[in-house]
Amino acid sequence: MAKDLTDTLIAPAFVRGMLSRIGARGADVAAYLQRVGADTAVLTDPAHPGISSHQYVALFYTLAQELKDESVGLFSRPFKLGSFALVARTGMGAPDLGSALRRMCTVLNLLQDDLLFSLSVQKDEAGMDVAWAGAGEAAPAFLQETMVRVLWRLAAWLINGPLPIRHFDFMFPEPDYARDYASVFPGTRRFLQPTSGFWFDAEVLQTPVSRDAQALRAFLPDAFAQILLPPRGFGPVSQEVRNCLLRQYPDWPDLPAVAASLHVSPATLQRQLAHEDTSLQKLKDDLRRGIAIARLTTSRIGLTQLATELGFSDSATFQRAFKKWTGKTCGEYRATSSAADR
Repeated sequence: MAKDLTDTLIAPAFVRGMLSRIGARGADVAAYLQRVGADTAVLTDPAHPGISSHQYVALFYTLAQELKDESVGLFSRPFKLGSFALVARTGMGAPDLGSALRRMCTVLNLLQDDLLFSLSVQKDEAGMDVAWAGAGEAAPAFLQETMVRVLWRLAAWLINGPLPIRHFDFMFPEPDYARDYASVFPGTRRFLQPTSGFWFDAEVLQTPVSRDAQALRAFLPDAFAQILLPPRGFGPVSQEVRNCLLRQYPDWPDLPAVAASLHVSPATLQRQLAHEDTSLQKLKDDLRRGIAIARLTTSRIGLTQLATELGFSDSATFQRAFKKWTGKTCGEYRATSSAADR
């Protein structure tokens, strides 16, 4: 079933993790939560249910923009804005997943000093290893969690399909919030390992990279939402439709065009999507919402231009849809972004 972005709550441990390093350096983390409309009690209340997905993504974008750091202060030196796009573009230029992961490791090792990334192959298993290279204290748990998640989800995006994981490894002891790992790291989880990372069938390394520049252009505006949030449960037909929409963004195709690209009739496609409890409109809105949130919090694009880019007839229609999707106006998201730049 395709989940609505606003249906999901992000566990308090992951919210605190995102704010952990800047909080340790004296930043007013409660103020950041207030700026995205999140309850500050998430910082202290052990029974707090968490914050909404769109608040969590908005929090990340606010921190990244203000700090000019896509690692939101977790590395010893900033992971400059655009670094993730560089890593993704590097992987996209490789012929297969194995080559892509090796190339991305090289770039990641140049962009920061704290972690050492490498690809390991042991018999029928391949793994992305994340080792601690920094001096002094060990890598923060949230930094390890985030880099494992980023690389796994980016690898799956590059091959345009799922990347089933045999086991996720972490250098730190099992945390008291490990119950919240189920949706974020679906698979066996091992703690107190020599390195962090994820392991999968080695034969998958031969899978061709099937993304191009157009796909990357469509992916980047919503990339952090797709990576930071738990994987959304799309069925096989829904995933094909999403891929079709992304390939043609910003020229959103209609139902007959999508059906033709998938070599089925419009009626058949409608039935298949209904069986997966979704529709072309729901899938399109899910993509448009994610792109809109990213663009509003990281750019100065005009609302009329953004409405056109997202396929709305006018700005007013887009703004009504955005308020329905997120519970907030475009102006509130724009205000968050403006405050972050001051």
